[in-house]
Order: sequence, then structure tokens, then C-alpha cells
Amino acid sequence: MAQFSYKARSLSGQLLEGRLEAVSAAGAADQLLANGATPVAINELKAGVSAFEQISARLVAARQGRVDIEDLILFCRQMYTLIKSGVPMLRALRGLSEMIRKPAMASTLQAVADDLESGRDLSGSLRRHPKVFPPLLASMVQVGEGSGRLEEAFFQISRYLIREKQTADQIRAAMRYPTFVVVAISIAMAVITLFVIPAFENLYRGAGASLPLPTRIILGISNFAVNWWWAILLGGVAALFAWRAYLATESGRLVWDRFKLRIPVIGSILHRATLIRFCRGFAMGYSSGVPLIQSLAFTAQAVGNAFIEQRLGRLRHSVERGETLTRSAAASEMFTPLVLQMLSVGEETGSVDNMLVEVAEFYEREVEYDVSRLASTIEPILIVVIGAMVLVLALGVFLPMWDLSSVTRGGG
Repeated sequence: MAQFSYKARSLSGQLLEGRLEAVSAAGAADQLLANGATPVAINELKAGVSAFEQISARLVAARQGRVDIEDLILFCRQMYTLIKSGVPMLRALRGLSEMIRKPAMASTLQAVADDLESGRDLSGSLRRHPKVFPPLLASMVQVGEGSGRLEEAFFQISRYLIREKQTADQIRAAMRYPTFVVVAISIAMAVITLFVIPAFENLYRGAGASLPLPTRIILGISNFAVNWWWAILLGGVAALFAWRAYLATESGRLVWDRFKLRIPVIGSILHRATLIRFCRGFAMGYSSGVPLIQSLAFTAQAVGNAFIEQRLGRLRHSVERGETLTRSAAASEMFTPLVLQMLSVGEETGSVDNMLVEVAEFYEREVEYDVSRLASTIEPILIVVIGAMVLVLALGVFLPMWDLSSVTRGGG
């Protein structure tokens, strides 16, 4: 099949440009017409040009094609405003697709609008794009459609996503300083090992001084790094790609997400932040009328941690078998005694969603406090680690100097 570039007009008159594969130009025109676009110009691309343009298109898609949480927040808030103002759904989606600058989001909204025109409901159209719209969002929209409160559903989703973003931003901000310190000290160690230590080696050997064990170890590492830097570089790149490939697998993601929860200081914050996400999402879905099992399933997919998602899956299966929510949550070993107590009270009073909101607010205050103290908590650990590294370097560099000075004084 050949590659064709095209220009076409959508039903709303918008100019569309892109590429597609077809047997002939007529076949490309048929594809455009089937998608509701009127062809304006269709040109066949040569093999060499198309390959280059395909690479360029992939690079552009990788840079601009990712839809993040900020895009979803903006979309939900705009949909809430438009629906509340009485703007028809199809017109609202078409208008947003023309206003949004990110190509991936704009094209997705165009596809959703096309699905609406073909007779699908909004929630079903959103579910056809799981990489853009989370399952919890589509489920909430479905509840809003059924209850006639679609604008309220979009408002609740936007508030939920805003809290998610705030928690993630707080954790990233707290980790910025420790990350900078670790990177800076690593660069300094590399410079000392590659350039400073070899200069001292010539001085020590020229004076005939006996080198102590720390110095011999540092010199051995330095010589290896100088002579085999290319192998170290290639090995690092290969390890990086192998690690990313491993994380792309289900088992790799599970192991890594489980390890993150066990990191000292940081793991506890990540655990509670994930539980906040679960409590907020489950309470939002359950209070809106989503069935209990369905709420657990959608919320488990939205927590962002494969290990906790697996445990929540076991919780859901336990509830399906007839166990109470509190007993199933206790068996999952994911919740603190406070959460279990509040779940028990919620089940007895019929207000599980309200109890989970209380739990989320409690954990949010804890996480916010711990995140604000994260830098000061990690700082002593960094000082000890950096101090140990500097001590090893100092012993390796200055011990031979003391030997040289003693030899010089003895010879004088």
C-alpha cells in the first residue's frame, strides 16, 4: 500500500491535513469520505520522502501526543461550563476540539464527536479511548448521563483530578532538592575519578611511595574508568533500555511499584498518596450511584500502582464472594487500622463514601505535612552518604601525601 498526504474539510468546515495508507488516491478519498471529510487535495508520497516524514511524524507525536492530567482537568471544567450553560453536547465537543492546541486531545475529541453523531452515548465514546480518558472518568460520565446530572459529574471529576495533581506536584517538589544533590555529587565523583586521581597517581609512583589500600582501590577504579569509559557508557545505555523494557512488562511494573512502597521515608508518603487516590475515587463513584463492585474495579485501575492495584483486585474478588468490605480491606493488608475502623462505621451506618472522604482528607493533611518535611528528613541521610564518599576519597588521596611528607622529612 502507498502513502498519501491529504488536505480535507470536516463537516464543520475545518481544514484537516495528514497522511494515510491506501491502494490508490481513489481509495484514500473513499477513506476520507467515510470519516465524514471532504477531500481537497491528495498526493502520493515517494518512498524515501514518506519514510523521513513518518519518522518526523512519530517524533512530533511523541512530543505532542501525550495527554496529561492538566488536559483532562481543562476538558472537564470546560465541559461543565458548556453543559451548564445549555450548549448542545455535539456542539460543545466540536468547539473544544477546535480550541485545544494539543493535537492528540483535539483529534480524540473529534473522534468522540463523530461517535456521538453515529448514535453512541458519551460514556461509550469515551471508553473507546482508554489511553486518554481513564475508566473512572467514563464511568462517572455514564452515571451522570443516567441521572441527568452530567455537568455535576464533570465538576466532580475535575475536583478529583485537581487534588491528584496537587499531591503529585507536592511530591515532585519535595524530591527536587535531593535529586539535584545526588546528581551533583555523582558528577563531582566522576570528574575526580576520571581526571584528578590519575594526576596524583603519577606523583605517588614517581616518588616511590607505598600506596595504602584505599588509594590502590581508588586508583584501580580510576584506571578502569579511564580505559573502559566507552564500555561503561554502552553498558549504562544498554542497562537503561533493558530496565525500561522490564518495567513495560506486568511483572516488572509489579516489582518496581512494590519496591517504591518500601523505600524509607518516601515509600510511606507514596503509599498514603495512593490510598488518597483510592478513597477519593471510590467515594466519588459510589456516591454517584456506581455499583460497589464496579466502583472497586474502576478505582483499582486508577490508583497508579500495579502492586496496590493487584491487592485491590483481591479485595474486589473477596467482596464478590460475599465478604464485607471491612473484612476484605483488612485481608488486603493495604489499609491502616484507622481506615478499617472508619470503613466499619461506614458499613454500619450506610455512609461508606462519607467515611472514605474523611479518610482521604486525614491522609491529605498527613501527606502534606510529611512532604513539607521531606527535604529536611532526607538531608541528614544525604549528609551521611556524601560524607562517607568524601571520607573515602580523602583517605585515598591524602594518605599517600602524608607518607610523601614523612619520607621527605626523613630524607632531609
